[in-house]
Amino acid sequence: MPPMNADERTTLESWLEFYRATLALKCEGLNEEQLRSASVPPSELTLLGLVQHAAEVERNWFRRVLTGEDAAPIFGPRDPDGHDGGFEVSAHSSFRDAVQIWQDEIKQARLNCAARELDGTAAFMGGEVSLRWIYTHMIAEYARHCGHADLVRERIDGHVGV
Repeated sequence: MPPMNADERTTLESWLEFYRATLALKCEGLNEEQLRSASVPPSELTLLGLVQHAAEVERNWFRRVLTGEDAAPIFGPRDPDGHDGGFEVSAHSSFRDAVQIWQDEIKQARLNCAARELDGTAAFMGGEVSLRWIYTHMIAEYARHCGHADLVRERIDGHVGV
């Protein structure tokens, strides 16, 4: 649980860490087949796809946008609207590999943010975006996808919570 009375940066970073951990928790105890299972028809959304997407989103916001790095997509091209992919699970996808990539992206995100102020900005879509905005966006991104993960996990084995 994030601290209930902390400074702004600690609050933002703690909520982001909370949701990162929540997504990981939703995947615990499942086998590869279950993690690849699209359990809410007609959606093809899977827990493995959510983890892959999380890695893509971490890379996009904390490397491409925040630092201007020319980092290629990890799990395939971005969709035609320019959104981060990763949702599609290929025959060669593995949960173990996806989690390692995701954790590597999180580690790099933490490093890229450490020396920056919340008011620090980066170029984005013809304007500027602050680290504060990126943190807030990422918290919302994870919260939304953790809700998806709740539904997928519950349909797989009835597990609910957090």
